[in-house]
Amino acid sequence: MEDTGQLKAAIAREVLAALAGGMPVAVATIIQAPVPSPAIAPILLGAKLLVRADGSTLGSLGGGSLEEAVVDYCLELLPRPQTITFRLDSQGAAFKQAMERQAVEILVEVAASPPSLLVVGAGHVGRVLAQLGSLCGFRVVVLDDRPEYADPERFPLASQVLCDDFVSTLRSFPITADTHIVLVTRGHKHDEASLRVVVGSPAAYVGMIGSRRRVTTVLQHLLADGYPRETVERVRTPIGLDIGAETPAEIAVSIIAEIIMLQRGGTGAPMSQVVDVRRHLFAGRQTPPSP
Repeated sequence: MEDTGQLKAAIAREVLAALAGGMPVAVATIIQAPVPSPAIAPILLGAKLLVRADGSTLGSLGGGSLEEAVVDYCLELLPRPQTITFRLDSQGAAFKQAMERQAVEILVEVAASPPSLLVVGAGHVGRVLAQLGSLCGFRVVVLDDRPEYADPERFPLASQVLCDDFVSTLRSFPITADTHIVLVTRGHKHDEASLRVVVGSPAAYVGMIGSRRRVTTVLQHLLADGYPRETVERVRTPIGLDIGAETPAEIAVSIIAEIIMLQRGGTGAPMSQVVDVRRHLFAGRQTPPSP
C-alpha cells in the first residue's frame, strides 16, 4: 500500500462505503507543515491517514506523537459527518485554535451516512419537523396511513414518504443506532401502538408527543403489559425542550432541538449561562450600564 495512487484509491473506496452506510471513517490530510528542523522531522504536505470508527487506520502521517494525536482527535469526531481544520504543535499536542507559526495544519473530513429521522405522523407538526430535520442534516422518512397526508409533494425535502399501516411498517423498518423516531400521529392510540413496536429497538432516540396525563397513561399501559422499566424510561415524553412552544412550528423546533442536544451532548441551558460573557464584560461593576 506504499504506492500513493493505490493508497488514495483504497481511501476513496472506504469513504464511498461509509457514505453508503458502512463504518464511518475520518480522513486526515496535512495541508500545512513547518520547515524541517532538528526539533521536528520532515512532514509531507498532502499525506493522508484514514481512521476507522474501530480505531484501525490506513495510510500514515509519519507516525509518532503527531499521528497519535490525530487518531485520537478523529475518534472524538466520529461518527457525525463534518469537516474541521485544526492545528498541532511540533510535539503533537492538539490545539484546535493555536496559531503557532510552527504548527502542522490538519484537515479532517468525517465520512458517514447521515443519521435518520423517522417521523411517524404526517400532520402539522410532522410536516414542519420533516423540513427542520432535513435542514439539520438528517435523512428524513415520514410515515402515515392517510394518502392525503402521506403525499411526497407535502414533503419535498424528505428522502422517503411511506403510506401504510403504522404497526406493520414499523415492524419491518430498518431501525439502527442512528435512527431517531418521533411519534406525532393524529391520536394517542396510534402513538401507543407505534411505541410498542419501537420502544425496544436500538434507536438513538424515541420520543412521543402528548400531554403529561396522556403520555403517563400510555407508559403505564406498557409497564402493566410487562415492558421492562428501563426500556419504558428511555422514551422522551412529553417530547421536546421546554421553550413554551404552542404552534406546530414551535413544537417541531423544540423536538429537533432536543434531538440535537442529545446528539451533541448539550445541556439545553441558555448559551448566555453556558458562556457567561456578561460576568467578564462587567467585571468590577456593580450593575451593567444602562442601555
